[in-house]
Amino acid sequence: MLEISEIFNAAAVLKGVARRTSVIPAPKLRPGCDIYLKTENLQLTGSFKLRGAYYKISQLTEEEKKRGVIACSAGNHAQGVALGATHNGIKSLICLPAGAPLSKVEATKGYGAEVCLVPGVYDDAYARALELQKEHGYCFVHPFDDPKVIAGQGTIGLEILEQMPDVEAVIVPIGGGGLISGVAFAIKTLRPDVKVYGVQSLGAPSMAESLKEGKLCHLNDVSTIADGIAVKEPGVNTFEICNKYVDEVVTVSDDEIAAAILALIEQQKLVAEGAGAVAVAAAMFGKVPVDGLKTVCLVSGGNIDVNTLSRVITRGLSKSGRNFTFIVDLADKPGQLSGVCSVIGNNGGNIISVTHERINTSTAINGCTIRVEIETRDMEHINTIRKALAEANYNVLN
Repeated sequence: MLEISEIFNAAAVLKGVARRTSVIPAPKLRPGCDIYLKTENLQLTGSFKLRGAYYKISQLTEEEKKRGVIACSAGNHAQGVALGATHNGIKSLICLPAGAPLSKVEATKGYGAEVCLVPGVYDDAYARALELQKEHGYCFVHPFDDPKVIAGQGTIGLEILEQMPDVEAVIVPIGGGGLISGVAFAIKTLRPDVKVYGVQSLGAPSMAESLKEGKLCHLNDVSTIADGIAVKEPGVNTFEICNKYVDEVVTVSDDEIAAAILALIEQQKLVAEGAGAVAVAAAMFGKVPVDGLKTVCLVSGGNIDVNTLSRVITRGLSKSGRNFTFIVDLADKPGQLSGVCSVIGNNGGNIISVTHERINTSTAINGCTIRVEIETRDMEHINTIRKALAEANYNVLN
């Protein structure tokens, strides 16, 4: 059983180890909603995971420390365990999904851990870690379903209440549920009037499905850009805590996550990974009833691979109406392309690229198509350009 005293003890242990991350205002993320960000993406190792991992390792017996520790992770827990073990002079072996971002793999090695890459997703890495634990006698540091790990994550809840005593709602990412379990338990124990909402990716809704069904549910497949919360099944302990203390769990799409990452970069100058941005996405797109409430979105991590970031920015631009690609069916005669470009330019669009194609079985013999990519301000601007093209008798196919 988790006790609030355990979370206060974790806070004492982590003092001087984990950063007390700032809570900063983010007024532009959603008009009408008083949003603040708990910036755990600026935590040591780039994620909240350091808190739970370090506290768990600090509470091991001397005999357990001699055996060394093993963990499985999509990347962030790995870095927390690696740093915690190295600080305590303990050997660590980390099993990561083979598809984990290279930046997370290299960072884990950099903190002093031995890395074992396992084909598949988090759950496959978890199974392999259990096998190695039995073979070599390591002490297993679970990424979320461990009371001491949950207590470590719960220190974030204590900090939020101290930093913002008048908070009315907190939105938290969910993968396996360790973070929201600790945060919700701490907040609801001390301030039961504060709403706590959880957010999962639409492509990995294991906790949302489990709470809906009233029992643990195992997903056959997960697919999301939020690799840090791509978990097929929540924990036994985390499910029970969420069922008791979390007000609601919602989901957000990959496009919404991408838009949130882009908004954090542009408006807040913060870099968040997919899992770290889901709480912001839920607020931005009205997935939780927090309009008018003083709301803290927990930005849980910032360890995003730069190649992934590039693709996410492109997706986010499209989702937010900042980028628009369309195809126009034209008669193949002089002046048609310049006419389309004039309409776009006269309406404030900036052309990025144009692809002209004559040979296409879907067009007339004397016709052609052009594919145009343009920069726009927002969805309203896109609609203005579409309307102008239609009024100029250009046939936009998509």
